[in-house]
Amino acid sequence: MQKKSRSIASGRPREFNTDLALESAIQHFSVHGYHGSSISDLNAALGLTTGSIYKAWGDKHGLLMAALERYIELRSAAVGQLLSVAPNGLAKLEALLGHYAVISSGKSGEVGCLVVETAMELSASDELIAARLARQETSRRAQFTALLLEAERDGSLPKQDDIASCADLLIAMTQGMRVLGKSGSSRERMQAIADQAISLLQH
Repeated sequence: MQKKSRSIASGRPREFNTDLALESAIQHFSVHGYHGSSISDLNAALGLTTGSIYKAWGDKHGLLMAALERYIELRSAAVGQLLSVAPNGLAKLEALLGHYAVISSGKSGEVGCLVVETAMELSASDELIAARLARQETSRRAQFTALLLEAERDGSLPKQDDIASCADLLIAMTQGMRVLGKSGSSRERMQAIADQAISLLQH
């Protein structure tokens, strides 16, 4: 459900769609990073005054944290929908890796991933960010682990020697795809990487 936030602009109450504002913030932070985004840049990107941003999220850091939560929420919903229609564990892994091939290529790839961008820029210096991203990595590892175990149980993949290492490999690969995508990568190149990962799991 989309939320509205009331703030003050030019002395009058103003309502704006919080979800749409956060999606604009996601786009801006993904492209320019946290340190590369001034408040005036964010005013223009979100179409909000400084006072509106501060009233809704406290400060620029609060806006980033909210944008990160919204980004994770949107990505999780998209992945959940993909997985819900796949018939077995292997098909779910193929769908998930294919999804990464799509979002890591073309214009979407050049915009990049807010999680990866924020991790590279702030994890070493920002405890709140580091803790949130660690929870997200744990969640992704659990998801890959569950899919690998499901594929073993239903027979769509052979038994793996080390499920935990396979899950970590898939995390490293998908995050690497997002990094490669920032400099411009074709859908074919990204899909070839995804296909190679599946091939490794099948042998």
